[in-house]
Amino acid sequence: MTAANPGEALALAEELVYPVVVRPSYVLGGRGMEVIKSREELEAYLEEFSGHQGYPLLIDRYLAGIELEVDAVSDGADVFVPGVMEHLERSGVHSGDSIAVFPAQSIGEALIRQIFDCTHKLTCQFNVKGLINIQYVFAGNQLYVLEVNSRSSRTVPFLSKETGIPLAQLAAGAALGASLKELGYSGLYYNKQELISVNVPVFSFGKLHGVEIALRPEMKSTGEAMGRDRSLAKALYKEFAASSIQLSVKGKTLVTIADKDKQEIIPNARKMHELGLKIYATWGTARALMVNGLPCQTVPKLNHSNQILDLIEQNQVDLVVNTYTVGKQPQRDGFRIRVAASDNGVLCFTSLDTVTAYLKVVEDQQLWLEPLYNREVN
Repeated sequence: MTAANPGEALALAEELVYPVVVRPSYVLGGRGMEVIKSREELEAYLEEFSGHQGYPLLIDRYLAGIELEVDAVSDGADVFVPGVMEHLERSGVHSGDSIAVFPAQSIGEALIRQIFDCTHKLTCQFNVKGLINIQYVFAGNQLYVLEVNSRSSRTVPFLSKETGIPLAQLAAGAALGASLKELGYSGLYYNKQELISVNVPVFSFGKLHGVEIALRPEMKSTGEAMGRDRSLAKALYKEFAASSIQLSVKGKTLVTIADKDKQEIIPNARKMHELGLKIYATWGTARALMVNGLPCQTVPKLNHSNQILDLIEQNQVDLVVNTYTVGKQPQRDGFRIRVAASDNGVLCFTSLDTVTAYLKVVEDQQLWLEPLYNREVN
């Protein structure tokens, strides 16, 4: 759906089935894109959209599912797919800001085969000769094509290193007229190694004071780090270390969650409690946690006290979990909390999927450190 201007978009608000993805046309890197979950969020977005007057507003259905990605090489008739990457963060976070896992861990061979078949059909339809990047979403037991880029992508070096296959060289040969069979690669390559590889984005928020750090469809990463091991948790630990992310193995966490995410935080909060992480939470979040039998220490919202900012600025918490609501006005509590965390070097997650992955690493590290701790105590 396309709206010619903000007023037309607002007129369509009652016809929309939320959530939707909205964005100005003619933007790169997801600039200005948002996942909108209500009419109120759409109104808040349109206030900021006023700076894009004269350009259409594109409105698409949002599918909350597993995002999957392939980099393939085609000769126009045949295609070579070195494997399928899976994003730990669900659709709605830019692929460049998501943690990519290779090979995909939560999908079966049948879906991998379906992805290959779709990739083959798309490359042949567009007569691609060289590299192509395709992003899929698996939602409601259905595979959807999110976007097709007939070019190289940032994950080509990652896949080349992890598979040992020189994808750029292979693509150059195909672009110059050689067939994939002549080049010795064709079809779907199954990773025979037992190692799991992860590609974690690196951000420069610490050098940019006062900026919004929430992860959304707009890309913000400035680099990436790679790690591999026999388990996903250990591979992620290596990447977190390479990305200068400090683990809070026994520490304190500040949790302040948007209303739309309060039920979804419960499993993560329960895991925090099991791991011995002390939880601070704002009133609304604390109420949701305590109803589910999870202990926490309540702190007032910013319009009542500066205690939250004091906890962050005095390094009394090791991790901040805060989810985003549309509207980036500086006076919003969430924005101020995220900026304070970034400016004071406190780890802050805005995607609950990233929190889930982080807690798996903390749990794995606790299991690894427990024998050493017991040895020191005894």
